[in-house]
Amino acid sequence: MNIVIVGGGFTGIQLAKLLVNEKNTVSLIENDEDVARHIGNQVDCNVVVNDGNNLDVLEDAGIAKADALVCVTSSDEVNMITCSLVDAVYPDVLKIARVRNYAYYVNTATAEKKHANEFSGGRRRPLYGINYMIHPDVEAAEAIIRAVENGAVGNVLTFDDSELQLVRINVERGSKLCGVALKNIRMMTDVSFLVAYVEIDGKTSLPSGDTVITEDCTLGVLLKKSDMPEVSELCGSKKRELRKVALIGAGRIGTTVAEKIFTPQKESSFFKIKNFFVSKHSASDFVIIDKNKDLSDAASKQFPEARVFHADASDEIFLREEGIPDFDLVICATHNHELNMVLAAYLEGLGVKQSISLVTSSEFGLIAEKLGVDVSVPLRDTVVDSIMSHLRGKAVKEIHTISELEIAECEISPESKMAGKMLKDIADPGKFLVLLIKKPGKENYQIAGGNTQLNPGDHIVLISQGEDSKKILVSFAGKE
Repeated sequence: MNIVIVGGGFTGIQLAKLLVNEKNTVSLIENDEDVARHIGNQVDCNVVVNDGNNLDVLEDAGIAKADALVCVTSSDEVNMITCSLVDAVYPDVLKIARVRNYAYYVNTATAEKKHANEFSGGRRRPLYGINYMIHPDVEAAEAIIRAVENGAVGNVLTFDDSELQLVRINVERGSKLCGVALKNIRMMTDVSFLVAYVEIDGKTSLPSGDTVITEDCTLGVLLKKSDMPEVSELCGSKKRELRKVALIGAGRIGTTVAEKIFTPQKESSFFKIKNFFVSKHSASDFVIIDKNKDLSDAASKQFPEARVFHADASDEIFLREEGIPDFDLVICATHNHELNMVLAAYLEGLGVKQSISLVTSSEFGLIAEKLGVDVSVPLRDTVVDSIMSHLRGKAVKEIHTISELEIAECEISPESKMAGKMLKDIADPGKFLVLLIKKPGKENYQIAGGNTQLNPGDHIVLISQGEDSKKILVSFAGKE
């Protein structure tokens, strides 16, 4: 693919690195000469020092032959105008814009929905010429929501409406799995699950049957949601029910999380949390804390069922007076990401059982985990993952990055080299692992096994080494 990226910040550089590693042709436009020079030293791509919202500059960068345009400058308006400009001259180019102004995001989505059925016949152009609009806060909130709905046991990936999920679980000291090779786990439980990746001493890799599980390692486990308690116990820990939850940060991300997770109960003063509450609970079970008075006042009006405090969440006297150390979960979702990490670790030290922290990037996520935070949600990386998902094309549905590994969903085409073959015949240990398969006409995924046969129209989920991801996807999907 030929991709033009406008904006050389963290997101632009990360995208360029990933795309170049997959042997794509990348041109990156950045108007800051020093930043552009820095990018040129890091990434093997064409770097243009100029403004990206100029058609002549875009054409010099190769937009006429590009498959996609990604605009990730610090200005929402520049990103949107650049997409509109390109759409007017090169409508077939896929256009993705990151926006941080929530009003742009919401209004665009509302307008698209309102006018979706007003056009018939010819092809309707996307609003502002943008095929996909990415909002960082929305992406981060969705990641937090997935973690909460699965008990905050670790980072969780879900697949459409499937009951299957990929969960990151730590193997505790004294676990029955310690010293056991993966090929022998089947003798220890009747639960059906698949170990997709293993983290040992900070290195993430694809396992084989001979991989031996050690204490304090981390497993990426594919399993049914209902089997999570048994597998957690096998790993040395039990999944706790989250009955008391404190949300620190009533900004955009925090309120989006609250809107999605906490459901008011009609005709009562009770509320429940979706998916894991088994009964109604009093308003004292849901607390929102923010030291910004305007935000706390707005949260009080929006969530009357909850206890909302205008307070400093690092004030131990306040925390103990309100019983926060006895809570099951704390979600730190302020826009001060360093504070989130410290608060989450601090509150766990006071007695809070589990924590989720919004952090800047995956590097900070590793620091958060070392501090004892259960789940870290890297804001920048969720945006990169979302953009990469859209760049993969129609055959590839979604992509997620886990350290050096990538998880992608794709569809087997008639041109695929893998069509008609069983997984045991195409296995390549250490390179890729097919996790899930959904047959045409079927609603649910199934965990793939060695005797699973791949046929055109099958929808699969696989995990592979990041550097090999594109080549492997092409071999399965049959096309770029």
